[in-house]
Amino acid sequence: MTTMEAPKKHEAGAVGLGVDRVDGPLKVTGAAPYPSDIGFPHLAHAVLVRTTVAAGRISVVDTSEAEAAPGVLAVITHLNAPRLARGGRTILGPEPPPPLQDDRVLHYGQYAAVVVAETFEQATDAARLVHLSYDPGDPLLDAEDPRVVPKNNPYLLDMKRGSVADGLDQAEVRLKATYVTAENTNNPLGPFATVAAWDGDRLTVHDATQWPYNVRNSLASAFKISKDQVRVLAPYVGGGFGAGLRTWPHVILAALAARTVARPVKLVLTRPQMFTGVGHRPSSVQHIKLGALRNGRLTAIDHEATSTTAVEDSNMEPITMGTAAAYACPNVATRDKQVKLNIPCPGSMRAPGEAQGNFALECALDELAYELDMDPLDLRLRNYAGFQPQTGLAWSSKALRECYQAGAERFGWRTRDPRPGSMRDGRVLIGYGMAGVSFPHYQSKCAARATIARDGTAYVRSAATDIGTGTYTVMAQLSAELLGLTMDQVRFQLGDSDMPQAPQAGGSGLTAALGTAVHDACGRLVGAFLDLVRKDAESPLHGCRLEDVVVAGGRILRASDPSRGEAYTDILARHGLPELTSDGNSAFPKADIGQLVGSLAVSRLGRLGSFAVKATRATVPAGAFGAKFVEVHVDRDLGLVRVARVVSAIDGGRILNAKTARSQIIGGTVGGIGQALFEDTVTDPGTGRIANATFGDYLVPVNADVPDMDVLFVGGPDPATPVGTKGIGEIGLVGVGAAVANAVHHATGRRIRRLPITLDQLL
Repeated sequence: MTTMEAPKKHEAGAVGLGVDRVDGPLKVTGAAPYPSDIGFPHLAHAVLVRTTVAAGRISVVDTSEAEAAPGVLAVITHLNAPRLARGGRTILGPEPPPPLQDDRVLHYGQYAAVVVAETFEQATDAARLVHLSYDPGDPLLDAEDPRVVPKNNPYLLDMKRGSVADGLDQAEVRLKATYVTAENTNNPLGPFATVAAWDGDRLTVHDATQWPYNVRNSLASAFKISKDQVRVLAPYVGGGFGAGLRTWPHVILAALAARTVARPVKLVLTRPQMFTGVGHRPSSVQHIKLGALRNGRLTAIDHEATSTTAVEDSNMEPITMGTAAAYACPNVATRDKQVKLNIPCPGSMRAPGEAQGNFALECALDELAYELDMDPLDLRLRNYAGFQPQTGLAWSSKALRECYQAGAERFGWRTRDPRPGSMRDGRVLIGYGMAGVSFPHYQSKCAARATIARDGTAYVRSAATDIGTGTYTVMAQLSAELLGLTMDQVRFQLGDSDMPQAPQAGGSGLTAALGTAVHDACGRLVGAFLDLVRKDAESPLHGCRLEDVVVAGGRILRASDPSRGEAYTDILARHGLPELTSDGNSAFPKADIGQLVGSLAVSRLGRLGSFAVKATRATVPAGAFGAKFVEVHVDRDLGLVRVARVVSAIDGGRILNAKTARSQIIGGTVGGIGQALFEDTVTDPGTGRIANATFGDYLVPVNADVPDMDVLFVGGPDPATPVGTKGIGEIGLVGVGAAVANAVHHATGRRIRRLPITLDQLL
C-alpha cells in the first residue's frame, strides 16, 4: 500500500518552529509517570541476585535463609524457574538468552536469582541471603586472547568495489594505521524499571523500553501466550541512548516473578546492574589502509573492524559499513569481524557502529592530509561522493558540501595555522580538528491512527516511544499542520503496544517512519470526511476530492475558493457521528527496496522482518550528513584536554522543530565528547567484574566539560519521504571523536589512535 497524499495547507502551520515540548510541563513538575512511578494495589518488589564469577557453573544455590526472611514471597532460581523461550530475531539480531534456564555462568553479573518480597527493603535484605557456590571456568575476557577465534562477516554486510590491491599499487602515498575504541555504557539518567501484572493469562507490563512492540513479542514468546495477551506501556522513558532497544532478562524476570506470586511486581535496576544488564557499546579494533595520489585523490580504502560480543549473543553492529559510501574512491573493501567473550550482552548505543567506524576513517584521512601537505577539509572535498559510490545512483538529497562550507566559515577554519603545535595561548596549546560525518537512512514499517471528535479535538496515536527526542511535540506539530488545526487541538498519544504498530525509537528512523504514517493517516482522515459529503448536494465540498481541498482553522476548504468549506465538527454533527477515524502506514512497495541492494545489502537486512525504505529508480535514500569542527585546548605541562568550542553543520532534511532538533545535535555532541575524552567501561582482567560501574567512577561529561555549541542546519527536505525528514538522533555524536583527536594532533603533534584520549597518552 502506498501512502495517501495529504491535503495542502492553506495557512502556515507550526512545523519548523521552535515549539516548546508539549510534555515539558509534566516532566518538570514531576507528573510524568515513568515506569518506576507505577504502582498497583498489593504491589510486591523484586530484587536481583548476580553471579560473582565470569564463567563456569553454579554448583550450589542455598536459598533457605532468604526464603525464611521477613516479607519474602518467593525466591526463583534456575532450579525452580519454568522453561522460557528466547525472543525472536530483530534488526539487531536475536534477543538475549532468557534468564535462569540452567546452571551455566556466561558473564560476571549474570542473574542467578530473583527475590520477591512485600517491600523493596525486604527483598534487598533477603537477596543478600542467597548463597551461591561455583565451579569456576576460565573466562575469555580479552579479544587478543589466543583462544578467541574471530567470526568473519557476522552481519553479511561486508562491502567491496574495485580492487584494493590494485588501488594501493597505483597510490603515490600510502597510510596504514590501527585505531581502538573502548567499551562505553549508555547510562541514561533513569534506571531501567519494569512493573508487571497478570490478569489470568493476560499480562500488562510498564517498561523503560524504546520499542514496546518488541517487548510485547518477546514476552509472548517467553511465556508461550499470544501477542494480543500482552500489553506494554512506555509513555515516558527516562532516557535510553539505545539501551532500551532489546528485551533484557530483567523484564522477563519481572513478569515471571509476578506470575509466580500472583501479584503485581516492580523491579528496578540499580546503577551497577545497569552496567551488566542493559547493554553497552562494544569495543573495537580497526585496521585501515589508504592509498592516494599526490593530488589527494583516493585510490584505495581498506577498512577492517573487530568488535566484541557475548558468548551466546549476535548483537548487530556493523562498524565499517559507512566507509563504503563515504567517499568517491574506486577501490574499497570493508569487513567486520566479531569475537565472543564472557562479557554481558552488548547493545546499541547512540550512533552504533558509525561512532566507532567514523573515528577510524576520519582520523586516517587527517593523517593522510598531513602526509600530502594538504588541508584536511580540501582532501575531503576533493573526494566528495556526489553519487552513492556503491551503485552510482544519485542520493535522494545530499548537502554535505554545504555543511563543509557553512561549518568552516562559521568556525573560522581557514584561519588555522596548519603546523602542529603552532597555535598557543601561553602554556595552552590550541588545536583545530574536523571530520565529515554521515548516518545511513533507516525506516521501518510504522502505523498510525488519526481521529477527529465532535468537539474538534484530534487524537493521533501510535505505539512509538519518546525517549526525550521530542516525538510527542514534533508529531503534534505535524498532525496539526496536516489537519489544519492548532497544536492545542491535537493530542498525540504513544507508548502503548495496543496502539497501531510502530518501530523502535532508534537508528534515527522513527521520525521518518512515524511521520510518514501520520502523514498517511491524516490524509486518509480528511479523505474520509470528503467521502461523507461528496454526494451531499448541500455541502460546499460536494464532489471534492483530496487534491481539490486545503485545510485550515479546523475546516476543509475548496482550494479554488477558500471561502467555501465546512468544519469537521459540522460534518460530524450533520451525520450524527461522535468521531471519525482513519489508519495510515509507512509501508512502501517492495519493488522499491531492491534499489538499495548494492549499497546497503537491504535484501539481507530484510530477512529480519523490520526494514523498509523507499527509493526511486533514480536515487538512493540518503541519511543525515554533517561536518564537525572542534577547537581543543591542551595544557602543555599537564596534558589536560578541554574542548573549547564545537560547530556542527548538519544536513537533516526538513527540520520539524528547530528547538528540539538543535537539542538533539547538542546532546549527541556531548555524548561524542564523552566517547572522545572520558568514557571507558573497565573490566577487571582477572575476574570479569566491571570495575567502574557507578557514576562516581564512570566518567561522563559534566557542565564544566561542555563548551558553547553552535549548530547550523543546511539543505532542505529530502524527497525519500513525504514529510521530507532525515533522522538526526545519531548524527550529532558521529565525528566528534575524530574531530577531537585530530584537533589534539594539531595542538600537540601527538597522534592519538585510541579512545578515550587520556592524560597519560599526552604526557
